[in-house]
Amino acid sequence: MASRILGFARDTLVAASLGAGPLADAFVVAFRLPNLFRRLFAEGAFNSAFVPLYARKLESEGAAGAGQFAGQVFSGLLAILLAFSAVAMLFAPVLVSVLAPGYGDEAEKFDLTVELSIICFPYLTAVSLTALLSGILNAHRRFFVAAFAPVVLNVISVAALGGVMMAGLAQTRTAALVLCWSISAAGLAQLAMVARACARSPGAFRPGRPRWTGDMARLIRLGVPGAIAAGATQINIVIGTMIASTLAGANSYLYFADRIYQLPLGVVGVAVGVVLLPEVARQIRAGQNDQALHQQNRALEFAMVLTLPAAAALMLLAQPIVSVLFERGAFRPQDTAQTALALACFGAGLPAFVMAKVFGAGFFAREDTRTPMLYGLAAMAVNIIGSALTWWFAPASVHVGIAVSTSLGGWLTVALSYRRLTGSGGWRGDASLKRRLPRIVAAALAMGALVHGLSLLALPYLTVGNSTLTRFGALALICGSGLIAYFLFCQLTGGIDLRQMRQQLRRRTDVGPSGPIEA
Repeated sequence: MASRILGFARDTLVAASLGAGPLADAFVVAFRLPNLFRRLFAEGAFNSAFVPLYARKLESEGAAGAGQFAGQVFSGLLAILLAFSAVAMLFAPVLVSVLAPGYGDEAEKFDLTVELSIICFPYLTAVSLTALLSGILNAHRRFFVAAFAPVVLNVISVAALGGVMMAGLAQTRTAALVLCWSISAAGLAQLAMVARACARSPGAFRPGRPRWTGDMARLIRLGVPGAIAAGATQINIVIGTMIASTLAGANSYLYFADRIYQLPLGVVGVAVGVVLLPEVARQIRAGQNDQALHQQNRALEFAMVLTLPAAAALMLLAQPIVSVLFERGAFRPQDTAQTALALACFGAGLPAFVMAKVFGAGFFAREDTRTPMLYGLAAMAVNIIGSALTWWFAPASVHVGIAVSTSLGGWLTVALSYRRLTGSGGWRGDASLKRRLPRIVAAALAMGALVHGLSLLALPYLTVGNSTLTRFGALALICGSGLIAYFLFCQLTGGIDLRQMRQQLRRRTDVGPSGPIEA
């Protein structure tokens, strides 16, 4: 949550200092290049494949065997990342041409995007190694430092952008350069922090010379389809970036909309997935299949409690949210309107993106990365077809079509995953989930009606003519009222038990088979 809130502060400063024009378009593509490969290398291939294999080593060979395996993987990943980054930086113009073909007609924007991409690429190596070390910490049930690491990126970026604004360099090439240098510096700071925590934990290991072993071969076999599966959403975004590059400002609209809906997705979906995967993998290795199913049911129930009201708010309050957060400086009213349309469409897919994290853990924990890969490819096909049709028939609304297609792809992934897991015994909804989920949906709908009405009443206080404090206060009052009403509706209908939820969320430290569990 701290990371996402600071991320909002960063993106507010990005909007104010770069706007939604050529500078922001160049930054979005430059930052997306290393982010894409980070998702594929680290959070895709190595999280989906490495964590279950590491959990197996812990169960069968203890900390020593797991540490030896981690050292092999770290050394191999480092060698691959250094070589890949060097090649990518050398051929940055080619990558930019592929990712943003529409920029080729604007030499200045293209050249700036290439320069920013080269500056950002060292971030790939640092953050990918950070993700690997975070997976080790998570497997030992140590979650805090790994979850806190992204805060470092936002703190450094906010400080850099604050300096840009104070120096009067907003809307200049220098502002974009400073921002990208701060991102690379933040990647190194994240790596240092997580490495220190890993060295002091039961997951400590010693890197060595990269070697090809049977364990590494199995990791690669699982990792390649895992990269496609876990990175499907990011690949869809990249496809959208390529298509959106043909319309000035479209990539910026998608970027700012994406940053907003990533708040609930990051806080709920990613957090649930990060904790769920090593737990379910460990239980399956121990033959505790019923306990694994129980964990998955509670994870989905908890995720929907927090995600459904967020989705309703993003769809119904898209305009005031975008206006209050970003409409200042170089970010204009027309930028607000277009970004809000994309945000509402992303909001419709938010529950699917979170559910996919829960169902995905069911596949990855069983070392099945091929099935999620196939479903990811199906979602990509939906995204490509929908985005291309929008570009062809309504090019002025291409960013809206991309957002709609991304959400449809998410729902297709959920439907296919549910069908497969149910048929194979990897998923079974229990009585508690079946009883509570319809009531949670009803409460979210009631909350949506309430916040929509409140937004109409508060409209005079949300407009740009008011002070920033007044606008933020009005939006906070609407969201706070909706949140209180939602949990009240859930409590009254039996959708949730607030007392039980407080007990589950209360901070505690237990002792598990792999050491202390940090809440």
